[in-house]
Amino acid sequence: MISTPIWDFARDYAERNPARFHMPGHKGKAFLGCEDRDLTEIEGADDLYHPAGIIAESEANASKLFGWPTVYSTEGSSLCVRAMLALAYTAAGRKGRVLAGRNAHKTFLSAAILLDFPIRWLWAGEDYLSCPVTPEQVERAILEEREKPFAVYLTSPDYLGNIADIRGISRVCGKYGVRLLVDNAHGAYLKFLPESRHPMDLGADLCCDSAHKTLPVLTGGAYLHFREEGMRGKVKDAMALFGSTSPSYLIMQSLDRANPDLEGLPQRLRTFAPWVSVLKGRLLERGLILGGEEPLKLTWMTRPWGYTGTEIAEILEKKNLICEFRDEGHIVFMFTPENDPWTLTKLGQALCEIPRREALTDEARQRVEPKAVCSPRQAALGARERIPVEESAGRVLATLSVSCPPAVPIIMCGEEIEEAMIPLLRALGWQFVEVVK
Repeated sequence: MISTPIWDFARDYAERNPARFHMPGHKGKAFLGCEDRDLTEIEGADDLYHPAGIIAESEANASKLFGWPTVYSTEGSSLCVRAMLALAYTAAGRKGRVLAGRNAHKTFLSAAILLDFPIRWLWAGEDYLSCPVTPEQVERAILEEREKPFAVYLTSPDYLGNIADIRGISRVCGKYGVRLLVDNAHGAYLKFLPESRHPMDLGADLCCDSAHKTLPVLTGGAYLHFREEGMRGKVKDAMALFGSTSPSYLIMQSLDRANPDLEGLPQRLRTFAPWVSVLKGRLLERGLILGGEEPLKLTWMTRPWGYTGTEIAEILEKKNLICEFRDEGHIVFMFTPENDPWTLTKLGQALCEIPRREALTDEARQRVEPKAVCSPRQAALGARERIPVEESAGRVLATLSVSCPPAVPIIMCGEEIEEAMIPLLRALGWQFVEVVK
């Protein structure tokens, strides 16, 4: 049986009901109901960035489950993304560019602002949420660089459930000695399928998982995986560079308590996944167009059915069925074994009851390829001004203003806003933009 040392320590401390002359300020009194388990770095509670006790033991348990050295984040994959980019850039002597899939989460761009590394974007596909780069494309890009890239950075799975050819791309990266970094925020569960599809098992050098997205973990719980145990100290230092000195012990307990559940997850997935397959099959028979290949994610391309994803979401919300994400052309549903199978049946029935309408033929939001005028750091940290979107053509974007989900910018700070982008920005709900002054 896998131990739960962080969980046990917090439980025992709460049961002792001591007089708390330490942080947090609630002193264990119930305001939300979880305060008695909410701790700080008291004696015995260990230190997330310098673990030698219960946190070290718990992270060792997670490492055994995933098969690779693994550390915890209580600040989501965002902290992990910044840390692994810092590790790769520092290891390369701060030389070379990163080759990055364009559908990167805005956290990638915040890391570029903080670390000031140069970027070459890899473009593929037409949807701004997906970037299906191939091993051949990555190899061409590496060979075209004057200086060896310090890393290749990919998002897989993406928000629509598409999975990159990590194995093929990792072989290319290995051939040229380039590190492969993967934002696997949506795919922690891929490790526990009958045949692992986790990026680390397919050749990635560094990889982050948002445990809270697909595992029974509180929001903010995440993992950073790496190849060599000897890197652990450097990994912790990189995370401490960007992370809070007050990591959440509630989230750490959740990560710790999940470890025994992960041990049984392969069997639960074998039982649950067929329910998702049945749902997808039913919708395909109805004529719906589905996208992505993730086994536990359902993406409906709604425009051929005559609706925006937002309209479909509003219909479902009236039936108390809440999706993960929707926009002008998609609606996305995420499943885990914590979903009761009957709710999948209910969702399928609700979707099949939506009458087909004439297809929407006006163009949905597509990706654009704007021109970089300056670095993200120069744009984000320089003087700026706020102007109406309608007056922004020809100006350089200065901010990271993009909502989450999906947190994938159509245009990055440091890039020029073209006239054709203005309708896209308005579609995102922007009335004003911050531009370089």
